Amino acid sequence: MVTAREDGGWSGMTWQGWEDHDDIRRRLEQGADPERWGRGGRRPLHRAAAHGSPEVVAELARRVADVDALEDGTTALWEAVMCDHPDNARALAAAGADPWRPLLGGWSPGRLSLAGPTPDLFSLPPGEPGLTDAQRAAAEEGRRLTDVLTGIDHDGFGLACVAGIDAEEAVSRLEATPADEAEVAEILDDPYACDLDETLHIVGVTTVPGGCVVAQPWGYAPSMPGIHTRLSRGTISYGLYANPKSGNQGSITRDGVIEGWDLHPGGAPDEESSAEEVLSSYLFRHDAVAYACAWAGLRLTDARAIVGPPDAWVELAKRDYWNA
Repeated sequence: MVTAREDGGWSGMTWQGWEDHDDIRRRLEQGADPERWGRGGRRPLHRAAAHGSPEVVAELARRVADVDALEDGTTALWEAVMCDHPDNARALAAAGADPWRPLLGGWSPGRLSLAGPTPDLFSLPPGEPGLTDAQRAAAEEGRRLTDVLTGIDHDGFGLACVAGIDAEEAVSRLEATPADEAEVAEILDDPYACDLDETLHIVGVTTVPGGCVVAQPWGYAPSMPGIHTRLSRGTISYGLYANPKSGNQGSITRDGVIEGWDLHPGGAPDEESSAEEVLSSYLFRHDAVAYACAWAGLRLTDARAIVGPPDAWVELAKRDYWNA
């Protein structure tokens, strides 16, 4: 059992609770610790910046020793920017938070906001470089791609996003053959009425600007290692499985070699992230599909490659795709 002392006086808090100014103020007046939330010593101001209201953010900011205190390498202002809460960001800046303090990958909250939906959130001070031409172009393409792919909201599908080859070449590399139309129609009628092991061999393949997509709306087949070691010869691929049990799982394969596994596309960056990874995490926050497509340089103009109908339904050659 967690005691009030152990959780800093924040027992029973939900994410929605950080919007309740009256409750937050009552807790603080009764001794809740503005510097610590929960057993792990997390920071209440970070929680409020990401999930709360400007009034709660301002209330906590008045009570902490350092409005720019770090948690996992980021400030509360960074969390407000990353979570698209501009009013919370303004409240923190008004309380003295520094928008231009370099944090993850060398990015500051202010510079990162230039790539987001509110580029005028802070005034760019003299000497600050702003975005490079390449970063500005990446931000513009990111907004376009997320708009194109908006509304894809279902679990259980798998993707392989491959740069530089078309659907015909992908089929050749996989040694796949045309799928039986009647079998595909039966699966599509109710994919989850079928045993997954009996439908994994059917995938859709579609040519898109920049490469191709191999997709399976009902299963993980396109994310299997053996798929990517074959598809990525001389190029790169990004695999995604939208696991309904554990969340989005990503992989990176380059020229037949798997370089990253069990990744979290669309998730937050961390202290080890490069400048490029931080920008991608921001541009495609909570959008694993767009992240996967962008990583491979695919410039989809619609969602057909993901949700269907694909250019072709094909049957994979029989082999063990878990052993690359």
